[in-house]
Amino acid sequence: MNTTIRHVVIVGGGSAGWLSAAVLASSYQQEAHGGLRITLVESPDVPTIGVGEGTWPTMRDTLRAAGLSETAFFRECDAAFKQGSRFNGWVTGMEGDYYFHPFVLPQGWGDADLAGRWLERHSSVPFADLTTYQPHLCVHGRAPKQAMTPEFAAVANYGYHLDAGKFGLFLKKHCLENLGVQFVPDHITGIRSHENGDIAALQTREHGELAGDLFVDCSGMQSLLLGKHYGVPFVPQRGVLFNDRALAVQVPYANENDPIASQTTSTAQGAGWIWDIGLPTRRGIGHVYSSAHTSDEDAESALRAYIRASGGPDDIPAPRKLSFEPGYRERFWHRNCVAIGLSAGFIEPLEASALAMVELSAEMLADEMPVTREQMDVCARRFNETFTYRWERVIDFLKLHYVLSRREGAQDPFGYWRDNRRSETIPERLAGMLSLWRHRPPSRYDFNRIQEVFPAASYQYILYGMGFCPEPGLARRQRVGEGDGETADGFFRQAADLTRRMLPALPDNRTLIAHIVRHGLPK
Repeated sequence: MNTTIRHVVIVGGGSAGWLSAAVLASSYQQEAHGGLRITLVESPDVPTIGVGEGTWPTMRDTLRAAGLSETAFFRECDAAFKQGSRFNGWVTGMEGDYYFHPFVLPQGWGDADLAGRWLERHSSVPFADLTTYQPHLCVHGRAPKQAMTPEFAAVANYGYHLDAGKFGLFLKKHCLENLGVQFVPDHITGIRSHENGDIAALQTREHGELAGDLFVDCSGMQSLLLGKHYGVPFVPQRGVLFNDRALAVQVPYANENDPIASQTTSTAQGAGWIWDIGLPTRRGIGHVYSSAHTSDEDAESALRAYIRASGGPDDIPAPRKLSFEPGYRERFWHRNCVAIGLSAGFIEPLEASALAMVELSAEMLADEMPVTREQMDVCARRFNETFTYRWERVIDFLKLHYVLSRREGAQDPFGYWRDNRRSETIPERLAGMLSLWRHRPPSRYDFNRIQEVFPAASYQYILYGMGFCPEPGLARRQRVGEGDGETADGFFRQAADLTRRMLPALPDNRTLIAHIVRHGLPK
């Protein structure tokens, strides 16, 4: 039996399937040239979920590596720039309660005790506002680059907002026309296995058997291969992160030239939060909530109230309802099957980790692609260890947003925020880190993997944005040589100077996006 891995079969399309296909196909020569054969089978009977409209800055490198054009991406995916997240009402729910998690690092990150100096002298100014220019760009609706900045290059670090349905079609077109991916539009009716338990072939309704050497499960929440066929257990996380429902709707702008937001806006509610994403032609708005704390009817009422208050129309269509079980698979690579996307797990859309986990999974699979079946088990162990760690870190980071909230009384009518602060709902590792961070800021030693999901700077943005109060003396307890307060003050002045210079030099989002659509970006 020839054990060489020659044919990879991806089950399921959408963003996860076609992005995985693009990453794999662009990483290897086609079979005709001694490389891999990539086939994607997608059932015409199963619609894609079509949510997940935010990305991290990593998507720029992913698209570029796959040979895609950023100009074409903006034209075909109704895309916009994203420079981070703004959190409204998460701390107390009172007037003026907001903070930013920007994509740029604090000025002077790693070269001075920025957090200590901020706590000692400048705590009346929000941490992100003091240490970086990006929140100010977001408040003023500025784009992260200029019209003459080349494709995928940045003045300020950025990711994207996009239309998920159009994004899947954009990737599909590129895979089929430029990367040699074979497409089988068919419904899977069964699975045939080898004697050793590996998947030998997929049985399809119209195309007979589709044999392969490695199968990538991108079948969404049904997890057709890893979950249903192999029965790999699901590790539920509802005891940590309570949200299990979402109501999503597309809302037109009041005027076609209304500003396009430079960030994802997340606004806290009584039993969840509402996302607000600006695209050139519409806003994508949705309410993520806990069914254990509020009803679907009350959640929809809160969503409609938010839309009205933010300038949207009264007569929006009925929102699309999504139900999900927060959690992830016990293993992600079992025998000759790898799960990527919703088939591997899903928590909630806070901080837009879903597409980023697809990117990370597809890239590691491409980097670790075994040459023979004999190597596959070694690759699987490494993959499973890496992604168990990554899912746990995503959960820690998302939970951090909830445990630090001080919403109570009228701002917590269902006890949702109180329950999120209960010690038994906090992961042990996060509880330990919070204890350490009472006496020192998050550092690179807390997150020392080469590819951490969220770096220490992101934890600082959330901690101090949420009003986390270290024990007195943190600002004064420094090791000699780590940088004194004057050094930190110098970096704060640099951030302020960059803000003053960048605000008038950068166009607003809508102006730059319109330019890209009409004229394109330099290569």
